[in-house]
Amino acid sequence: MNPIKPIYISAFALLVLAGCGTSKQVINTTNLSAITTPLNVKKKAALTENELKRWSHLDIVKDTIPGMSVDRAYAELLKDKIGIPVIVGIVDSGVDIEHEDLKSVLWTNKKEIPGNGIDDDNNGYIDDIHGWNFLGDITKENLEYERIIKDKTIADDVTYQAAKSVNDKKVAEASVGQGRLQEMLVAIKDGDAVLVKHFGKPVYTADEVKAIVTKDATLLKSKTTMQQMLSYGMPIAGLKEAIEKDLNDFKALISGENLKVDYRKVVGDNPNDITDTKYGDNNVMGPDKKEILHGTHVAGIVAQTRNNNLGGDGVANNVQILTVRAVPDGDEYDKDIALGIRYAVDNGAKVINGSFGKAFSPHKQWVYDAIKYAESKDVLFVHAAGNDAKDIDFADNFPTDADDKKTEYADNVLTIGALNYEYGDKVVARFSNIGKVNVDVFAPGVQIYATTPNNSYQYLQGTSMAAPNAAGVAALIRSYYPKLSAKQVKHILMDSGVAITTEVIVGGKASDKRSFTTLSKSGKIVNAYNALIMAEKMSK
Repeated sequence: MNPIKPIYISAFALLVLAGCGTSKQVINTTNLSAITTPLNVKKKAALTENELKRWSHLDIVKDTIPGMSVDRAYAELLKDKIGIPVIVGIVDSGVDIEHEDLKSVLWTNKKEIPGNGIDDDNNGYIDDIHGWNFLGDITKENLEYERIIKDKTIADDVTYQAAKSVNDKKVAEASVGQGRLQEMLVAIKDGDAVLVKHFGKPVYTADEVKAIVTKDATLLKSKTTMQQMLSYGMPIAGLKEAIEKDLNDFKALISGENLKVDYRKVVGDNPNDITDTKYGDNNVMGPDKKEILHGTHVAGIVAQTRNNNLGGDGVANNVQILTVRAVPDGDEYDKDIALGIRYAVDNGAKVINGSFGKAFSPHKQWVYDAIKYAESKDVLFVHAAGNDAKDIDFADNFPTDADDKKTEYADNVLTIGALNYEYGDKVVARFSNIGKVNVDVFAPGVQIYATTPNNSYQYLQGTSMAAPNAAGVAALIRSYYPKLSAKQVKHILMDSGVAITTEVIVGGKASDKRSFTTLSKSGKIVNAYNALIMAEKMSK
């Protein structure tokens, strides 16, 4: 799974190709004022390492960083107050449930007896202790347009022709991109070798590279190269691995190998039959921990244990993470997503995070029906807007809550765009999709520090990271104000956000500046402090 582009095109390819009631304590809102966009705010100096690690929790006024004021909310509004546990469904690639910073926040199915091979709660899933794995042993998968080309019976002819056009375009791009990625890989290997020799150690930091002062042409060239590579927020070894993976994907596209493999065969179900539900297993980590980096990171953003001096802090306390493994390295199946949403709802989730998406959805109605089912059970579905720097008022991005891109069929879906940590005209992440109608609000999504497999922590970016930041705030509200409905929580996050009215760069193109008010329905960025104040007032 690509950590930079979880919805799913590599960042490198893009670079190359351009129950109980709450405590009776309440928040006294009489003398509190909502946070508003600061006027004439001075740009803060470069973020320190600690600020970068938790920038999404910081405050746009006090810190001049466009975070969600999470730290301020805990310090000023939630101190000594008690909420109730809230289950958050993570429909994703899987979660490392053994992680040191997540073990204490896992949902456990108390109706199921572990390891007895019996479906004790009669929900159709045997030994589903911490969730369910709808992918079995799958890690790699086709993209949806590839599956449509392989089996044109699952879509109409117009959709088939559109899928074929996408494939033709990607093959042409891969032919160009392959050479450029190879050049990039050589530059990394050469630059890394020079710096390893210079520092006398195999691993070095971005700050150490920045501090190099030299007149040596080779060393200076390596410094410049590696500064750029380290700016992606990944270790060099991980960066090489990601580029090599992209190269292999390009080769498969060019050769047509991408259309030959039947990855789903090992699962044993019919992915085009929604009534065929006896598949998958209870191994929510899947067969390879490396492939659950994305889901583990998403879970951590929401719920990694706060104030334990490990890694970062989750947005929400009092949460339990319910894992639904349904998103492979490739496009998710509509069937898995539909059944996964229903599974999370039926097991008590009040918020579901969906950091996935695709441009084709042959069985989209199954997912729509699942979202409407979630709405009927008062469950909020938080969805990533996508990372193609497109306007999804026009471009397809599934799932959506408005099939015609205009009229919502449900009011429990919150679609999230991504923010950069620089307050100013670069505040919108260069990759984030936008949409005055179909994106609801923005949240932090660049350089987000959270849990990754094997007790590690990394910076990752994407609207996939913005969505769980917003989902965390939603969970916080549902914990302290459980009588508020999913619909109310959705609109609180939109209406209470901090408005930005200035012009910002869109799609990373300095020539394309637009008013931030035109990029989403709310024209705002999620703010936990404001949301809790509004929730308190609304609850009365």
